[in-house]
Amino acid sequence: MMTRNNLLLLALFVVLAFVPQVFTDGYVRHLFIIAFIYAIIASNWNLSLGHCGIFNFGHMTFFGIGVYTAAILTKTAGVNPWLAIPACAVTAAISAVIMAAPVARLKGIYVVLVTFAVNQLMVQLVLSQADLTGGAKGLVRLPFLTIGDYSFIRDYKLGYYYLALILLGLSTAFLILVAGSPFGKSLKAVRDAEDYATARGISVARTRISVLVLSAIFTGIAGGFYTVYLRVASPEVFGFGTMSLVLSMVLIGGINSVLGPVTAALALTFASEAMAGIGGFEDARYIVIAVAMILVLRLAPGGLIQILERLAPTGQKPATPTRSPA
Repeated sequence: MMTRNNLLLLALFVVLAFVPQVFTDGYVRHLFIIAFIYAIIASNWNLSLGHCGIFNFGHMTFFGIGVYTAAILTKTAGVNPWLAIPACAVTAAISAVIMAAPVARLKGIYVVLVTFAVNQLMVQLVLSQADLTGGAKGLVRLPFLTIGDYSFIRDYKLGYYYLALILLGLSTAFLILVAGSPFGKSLKAVRDAEDYATARGISVARTRISVLVLSAIFTGIAGGFYTVYLRVASPEVFGFGTMSLVLSMVLIGGINSVLGPVTAALALTFASEAMAGIGGFEDARYIVIAVAMILVLRLAPGGLIQILERLAPTGQKPATPTRSPA
């Protein structure tokens, strides 16, 4: 079913397809590419957080595993980047199964603590295995993405731009299909009323494991593309700064939607970069974004998507109050 939000998403993708014709500067295209990557991560994080109610603070672990999978495969094993990127979906999904095992039956703050601990554990693992991961220095000078003699870095990163947009489109379509499927309805049942879900024969633990795995697939692919695009992998991908920025995109955009995190990722990526160019805002930009997140959630708990729904006409006339006969 083509809902209003899906139509808006389609219109957004049509506009984004013509952006390179307007902006030929490589730096502007670079920001769009990073925004597309963040949009994939944020919208997939929203699948577990918004649709299923899992406060998973280890979602960036899936991204980081994708980053290092692609880096190790291309740099150390000499695997073609075109094969390394889809392999990241497999390693991220496996890590999601491992993480989900203890999380499946936990609730509230315990889920936050366990998933955050897993993320920190991955940081220590990367730092301790310097021979494989490069340690604190990371892995650099990864191979370019090419098709024949054509390098995607040419034409002011035009190839990378459209590949990132295609990945975002595939991820978005995947999330819409999941949300609209019977499994998507099971997610909402688990989120809103576990007892009711159990009474209807829905396995809460199995549903949580499944949604974490599904949310990890495109997040891992985004990590693989990220490291192939930038040609570097470093422990910073697990950092709190990146995590808080992406989480802000989810919450400001609006949980329980696909359109919200995608639009918020585009807006916050450019806003963050603009503030980084202002003296004194290099580190303070995260505080500004956090304050903006608090204000948005205070005024509209559903995020920007809720504000858009308030402003957009619904096509329905307000009900006229009826008067009881005297």
